[in-house]
Amino acid sequence: MTALQRAALGAAAGSAALLLAAFAFQHLGGLAPCPLCIWQRWPHALALGLGIALLAAPVRGLALLGALAMLAGAGIALYHAGIEQGWWTGPATCVAPDVQGLTPEELLERILEAPIVRCDEIAWRFLGLSMAAWNGLASLALAGLWLRAYASSSASQ
Repeated sequence: MTALQRAALGAAAGSAALLLAAFAFQHLGGLAPCPLCIWQRWPHALALGLGIALLAAPVRGLALLGALAMLAGAGIALYHAGIEQGWWTGPATCVAPDVQGLTPEELLERILEAPIVRCDEIAWRFLGLSMAAWNGLASLALAGLWLRAYASSSASQ
């Protein structure tokens, strides 16, 4: 196994661990994910696939794609964390609507149409950070591991 493959395997294993944790929180802990939570899983799934591909074919460019996937994941996660903190508004499909000036009938209709899990509410917090914030930090660290994998190989790969 090359240095590229070892480093990429570590980064891919990190994504696998984060995906497993997300599914455990969902299925064992009962925390239903919001739409942005689901979006955050896709870069990790891509990184896991890239790690498996790198084991089969140690192509240096795959490590760079892994880093880009993790940077995209960090962006989604930190965007979500900002919505949770009220720093900016999120997509209309997963935040609380403005209800000022609505009639009772319109308010009831809005309530019934609202998503069950909202992106602007923190469902879980550890050391003052939400799950989205932790995912953002972990994704940045994994991007660093992918870049280390990229740097550990020669330019000819």
